[in-house]
Amino acid sequence: MRSPQTAARSALTLETKVTDINTEKIDETVLALLYLGLHEGYRAWKGFDWETMHRLHEKGYITDPVGKAKSVLFTEDGLRESKRLFMALFAQ
Repeated sequence: MRSPQTAARSALTLETKVTDINTEKIDETVLALLYLGLHEGYRAWKGFDWETMHRLHEKGYITDPVGKAKSVLFTEDGLRESKRLFMALFAQ
């Protein structure tokens, strides 16, 4: 069993790592992964972190993710960038 001090140090370390996250890289990765769920031309399933989805919407890549729909629409730029990032990150 871990002592309270060990647990506190672990929590502090985790918190420090979380605050040092590069959200731009996260946004690029999620945008690339949205390409995997592409259907009906411009639609993608929206099963990702809300903050990231909101940032992608603010950048003009997807429609507003808030709502009952289970998918979002790519903008033309969003679809193009999503495909480019997907190929750059995951193609062999």
